Amino acid sequence: MTRKELVHQIISKRSFLCVGLDTDIKKIPKHLLTEASPLFVFNKAIIDATAPYCIAYKPNLAFYESLGVSGMAAFERTVRYIRKYYPSHFIIADAKRGDIGNTSAMYARTFFEEFDIDALTVAPYMGEDSVTPFLSYDGKWVILLALTSNRGSSDFQLMESKDGERLFERVLRISQQWADTDKMMYVVGATQGKKFEEIRRLVPDHFLLVPGVGAQGGSLHEVCQYGMTSECGLIVNSSRGIIYASNGEDFAEAAGTAAHTLQQEMAAELDAFGI
Repeated sequence: MTRKELVHQIISKRSFLCVGLDTDIKKIPKHLLTEASPLFVFNKAIIDATAPYCIAYKPNLAFYESLGVSGMAAFERTVRYIRKYYPSHFIIADAKRGDIGNTSAMYARTFFEEFDIDALTVAPYMGEDSVTPFLSYDGKWVILLALTSNRGSSDFQLMESKDGERLFERVLRISQQWADTDKMMYVVGATQGKKFEEIRRLVPDHFLLVPGVGAQGGSLHEVCQYGMTSECGLIVNSSRGIIYASNGEDFAEAAGTAAHTLQQEMAAELDAFGI
């Protein structure tokens, strides 16, 4: 998916919502456990209920890998289902890959060729040659970890060099030499609040993938206030707050309602920003 196509989806749907498919076999409604593929059946229902209100889906690979072959089969079926029935939706594999160049090339082949997803989260720690293989695919995106929302993010990401540059700032500054705004996005946690201002000074036009709104306590309004651009420039993810809105037989309906509520808030933010 191109940047132009992504922006068109945001504007036409009045939404920049990404639904995180962090599908935990221990949290899905118990009546689904008798299904041959409980994760896929759950995902399918969630997707059908939320598709009108979001522009992206983000399966987190850990939840599928934890079940071995059956979990990865559910991941593949989920991706193929979105591709077939909701082809305009952006698909992000949240896998946080990153290794030496030839290994990264295999990861890139896996996700961009075999699974045909649109974007992959990538860890920048090993530097340019570990990221470059992911950037060789037309129409595919790297979403580089920059400033995350977890408590331990300050352990390394806020460390300062002798000249006062923090590590996340160095990641943002240097990685812009590897790819432009049509191939590179960054992960910035919603709980970072006003730091979005500092991030936008370094990457004024890149899209940001923003987890942490909802169950993790991030403020959508604050993210928009400090992080929105003239093209929106945000993909805001919500996982638990949507997919586990109910653990009963009405789980899909509840997820659709939760997604719709968040989409309406996003529409208001876009309107306020003149988009």
